Amino acid sequence: MIRFGIIGTNWITDRFIQASESVDDFQLQAVYSRTEDRAKAFAETHGIRDWFTDIEEMASTDLIDAVYIASPNSFHCSQAITFLNKGIHVLCEKPLASNEREVQEMVAAAKENDALLMEAVRTTFLPNFQVLREKLHSIGTIRKVNVSCCKYSSRYDAYKDGTVLNAFNPAFSNGALMDLGVYCIYPMVVLFGEPKEIKATGTMLDSGVDGSGTVIMKYDEMEVVSTFSKISNTHIPTEIQGEEGTVTIDQIGDFSTLTFYYHNGEKSVYTQKEDVPYMYYEINEFVSIIKKGGEYESPINSYENSLISSRVMDNARKQIGLVFPADRT
Repeated sequence: MIRFGIIGTNWITDRFIQASESVDDFQLQAVYSRTEDRAKAFAETHGIRDWFTDIEEMASTDLIDAVYIASPNSFHCSQAITFLNKGIHVLCEKPLASNEREVQEMVAAAKENDALLMEAVRTTFLPNFQVLREKLHSIGTIRKVNVSCCKYSSRYDAYKDGTVLNAFNPAFSNGALMDLGVYCIYPMVVLFGEPKEIKATGTMLDSGVDGSGTVIMKYDEMEVVSTFSKISNTHIPTEIQGEEGTVTIDQIGDFSTLTFYYHNGEKSVYTQKEDVPYMYYEINEFVSIIKKGGEYESPINSYENSLISSRVMDNARKQIGLVFPADRT
């Protein structure tokens, strides 16, 4: 049984707990929140035995084997390293850190302490993503990819009314690229590796973060155009164009339906079964690696893929002038 602690008490941790109920050998043991009232309330709601308001104290106990970090992006690095230095495995929400330098520090701590560190990008573990990897060759040489993740944020309404919440606050390393752009970039890095060139544009908000943007990743024979936004919606599927066919992905965030269109008129559709919550697959991968023992890195959400994705986003941020306080540390 792998005993888990949770950092954060927001909606994503609720979904994490729901998904974990389907994972064998998962035991929810402890929760951390900055305030005692919230920590106690969350623990009571979810039947969690232990709660903490001090990260160091939580990491120093012998109550947990692993931790799921779902705090604001700017806290990921310091919190992850605190646990990794105690030999506690870390599943950390995307993006893994504020910048590549922090990712490098986290990876170094994981290796030094023989602990597993994995970025919680769920899509790359979904069954339909595996189908895509296996059958992508069937559409021939890839020439063009248009990937989109544009979701109007309810927090933008508050922003327009004069209240800057975490989602639009650079102090927390947030914005459209970090929140939604990673859903476009990370899977493409897993599929195609590191691009040769990056070109980026963005719409900057007065708060100091990007509301929307585009990142073009250029490869030798193809290019990936990623469009993301927190201030508008899209209803256009992601499309991967090859010389012998095209595949569409209805939603890049869940891969629920893949459709392969071939030049000869053939068509194949793959629908994701919803037997378990989507977050199940990333949690199961993480737990399986720990149980197997001797390995401290996911072959899919690998250190290299996290480093490349972070490097791409750093490059894009530099081009659009998006700077976080974490970059100056």
